[in-house]
Amino acid sequence: MAAVIGNLAASDDYLHPLGPESNFNESMYFNVFDREQRVGGFVRLGNRANEGYAEMTICLFLPDGRVLFQYRRPPIQNNDAFDAGGMRFEVIEPAQRLRTTYEGQVVELKDPLEMAEPSAAFHGNPRKQVKLELVHEAVGPMYGSAGHAEAGNVDPEKEFARAHYEQHMRAAGSLQVEDECYQIDGLGLRDHSWGPRYWQAIDSYRWLTCNFGPDFGLMGSIVWQDKAKGLVRQGGVVVRDGKLTNVRQIEIDTRFAENGLYHEGFTARLALEGGETLAVEGAVKSFIPLRNRREGMITHVGEGMTEYRCGTRLGYGLSEYLDQVR
Repeated sequence: MAAVIGNLAASDDYLHPLGPESNFNESMYFNVFDREQRVGGFVRLGNRANEGYAEMTICLFLPDGRVLFQYRRPPIQNNDAFDAGGMRFEVIEPAQRLRTTYEGQVVELKDPLEMAEPSAAFHGNPRKQVKLELVHEAVGPMYGSAGHAEAGNVDPEKEFARAHYEQHMRAAGSLQVEDECYQIDGLGLRDHSWGPRYWQAIDSYRWLTCNFGPDFGLMGSIVWQDKAKGLVRQGGVVVRDGKLTNVRQIEIDTRFAENGLYHEGFTARLALEGGETLAVEGAVKSFIPLRNRREGMITHVGEGMTEYRCGTRLGYGLSEYLDQVR
């Protein structure tokens, strides 16, 4: 079984008791990128049982530039399983092996930037039937926090992820897009969080995930809780040969499109515990703009399928930028 870092237990891979907060969310997310076929993407299920629905997202980047996307809010009554909207997550061996599946329709986007206007994008593009089956196996430890110490100390309206952990993974399986079939053998990252969440509870974040190989992966993040008050958190990890080193500081210089919102590339500098510094270049190869709306507020989430370079190593992963649009 893979190692577990922090106040986590392998049993945290399973679902947790539904909290009393109206915005209690328990979610799992998996991304994977097959560098040989240039295909990859992510799946997510977020159970919001006290609000009566789940958030289901699938986003797949194909080699010719098409993006397959679906977002739904299927009804759920409890927090007993990750199983909604045609998507299902299963724990085969906690902290080590999990299965993700999806069967259902997606919208096929030849120009993924059309998703800036979701209604028009969903009505103006063809639908495809998709079947995705993947098994994810650990290539490093679970890292993060079960968040027990923080419970009850923060206003639920201002919370984003009380308990949260991540893990670098290898994933294998198949993707069927009607008559197209891809055998997936790639690398990625997963996360699991639970507790109160509103997407509007923070100002911005930058989240970089990458695997250069099964022996070398990284995650770096900057979260601006409140820019006006200077409340910012930054950190991350580097995983080498299954061993983890914490990132104590990260700087990201981003190149944006003309609208100033869509990121196209970046340079990141990661200062690690022990004094080492890594310089990482990211080039976004495919991009889709997503959003979350609540009470008149619009949260932009930019998803970039990204090619990373660190020294002589070439890797792939996701770069995700969240900003409140005012």
